[in-house]
Amino acid sequence: MRKLMNAEVMEHTMRLRQMGADVQVINSKMCFVLFQVGEIDVAYCYNVNKKGRYFLERIKPYPLALREFEREQDVIDIIEIDLDQFRNASKSHNIDNFIQINRMIHRTLRKFEDLFLYYNVPPEKADFILEHMREINLEIDKTKASAERVYFKKNPDNL
Repeated sequence: MRKLMNAEVMEHTMRLRQMGADVQVINSKMCFVLFQVGEIDVAYCYNVNKKGRYFLERIKPYPLALREFEREQDVIDIIEIDLDQFRNASKSHNIDNFIQINRMIHRTLRKFEDLFLYYNVPPEKADFILEHMREINLEIDKTKASAERVYFKKNPDNL
């Protein structure tokens, strides 16, 4: 089985290099972690490469690449904070809307990428979409300013 897998990696590596890629094959371990927070599955996947670096992403309830870490303890710490935030958010009457909005944003991102990569989008349509994205971001900022903060163990990364 291992020889077959190595042969497939070699074939893929060769094809990617023929396409112009710089390919580095890194042996790694992947870990899948699942928690139940109320009725919500909160799942993470992290990869540990041979250099000892950890790449973490949340898979459920919606996908979100978190970031790369130097130490396993950093991964555990951020998962602990993230879980704590979901436990807190799960008490909200808006949790279902929150998850639905995040999933919709993810689907919208994927749809926009398809639009951009598969179609010649007229500049006025791109401008229209960009303006609406600015409006959504402005609305998020306004909502933050008028909403009560409920989590204080860590500051927001993007607000």
